[in-house]
Amino acid sequence: MPQTNEDLQKDVLNAIKWEPLLNAAEVGVTAKDGVVTLTGVVDSYAKKLEAETAAKNVVGVKAVVEAIEIKFVGFGKKPDSEIATDVIAALKWNWQFSSSKIKIKVENAWVTLEGELTWNYQREAAKNAIIHVSGIRGVNNEIKLKSETQAEVEKNTIEQALIRSSSVNAKEIQIQVKGNKVTLTGKVHSLTQKNEAERIAWAAPGVESIDNQLDIRYTDELVSSFI
Repeated sequence: MPQTNEDLQKDVLNAIKWEPLLNAAEVGVTAKDGVVTLTGVVDSYAKKLEAETAAKNVVGVKAVVEAIEIKFVGFGKKPDSEIATDVIAALKWNWQFSSSKIKIKVENAWVTLEGELTWNYQREAAKNAIIHVSGIRGVNNEIKLKSETQAEVEKNTIEQALIRSSSVNAKEIQIQVKGNKVTLTGKVHSLTQKNEAERIAWAAPGVESIDNQLDIRYTDELVSSFI
């Protein structure tokens, strides 16, 4: 039985209710042809991300449009200078990267991270280190990756990593490598699988950019098994 827009809307709402950080009444959900739109008002950037992540993990979701507003209550609102100080402190405590390589800009409570790191997991760790800093409305992660090796990425290492994964079907994914850039094409069966395939590719030595062109194709059997 094909999944209807109403089914998908209900599934996403239930996923949001399941998250302990969120009050489901704060977030509104609409769904149309696999595209889910999130609306509503929350009081922190962390909650906004939590709702987005919960929606992306629902079977049937092909894309998430995030239109949630942040309105601070009590002492939640802070000046940019104080946010900058707190962000610097949060980055300094993270052992996964050198905070000295990251530059920070704060404007109207939006934080921009710049600089150069070696690995994508370090870039993601930098963002994750600051999402719970109070007063933030959003984060622009513009950190560039600069590999320590100039050698071309080895396509075989990514292929083998995909084969080892139980989360994706490596036979349905094609990999193209040009220098330090990787392009993924083919098909996956969920947004979660698309993101997982990209995460695996980022772990290969030397990768500096990824063009994820994987097409999401849900099967009726897969969707109906979760309804």
